[in-house]
Amino acid sequence: MIRDKEILVIDTDGSKLGVMSARDAQKLAYEKNLDLVKIAPQAKPPVCRILDFGKYQFEQQKREKEAKKNQKVMSIKEIRMFSAIDTHDFETKVNQAVKFLKGGDKLKVSVRFRKRAIAHPELGSELLDRFKEACSEYGTVEKPAKMEGRSIVMFISPKASK
Repeated sequence: MIRDKEILVIDTDGSKLGVMSARDAQKLAYEKNLDLVKIAPQAKPPVCRILDFGKYQFEQQKREKEAKKNQKVMSIKEIRMFSAIDTHDFETKVNQAVKFLKGGDKLKVSVRFRKRAIAHPELGSELLDRFKEACSEYGTVEKPAKMEGRSIVMFISPKASK
């Protein structure tokens, strides 16, 4: 399906066969029982290569899969607390946060205010400050505490491992 009049043809071993008509290149590929694939359509003249297209696609998918395997997916974990939290519950939340940060996940820590507790947002800020101090060894604050509706939200990202 190559419609260009003249193309630069590259053989299976990577050697240049030169500039020739698309029909001649197609015949050459047909004789070798391979496909003619346009590699660089924007070049002057367009570059085509003789290769096994099925094998080429398979290797391409294999490379993409390998690249995907090496990627580190970072997800955001959320920890919710209320302004009136007990010390043991707080320690449990901190331990959970440390586990997430060690795993390489970002944290969204939010303090919700129930009913009339919204009148004392400084309690939530103090709680987040304590939380920040407890997690300081494993993570750094990415976005400081900010009031959003009936809750205060803070983002913590894991420290870079050495």
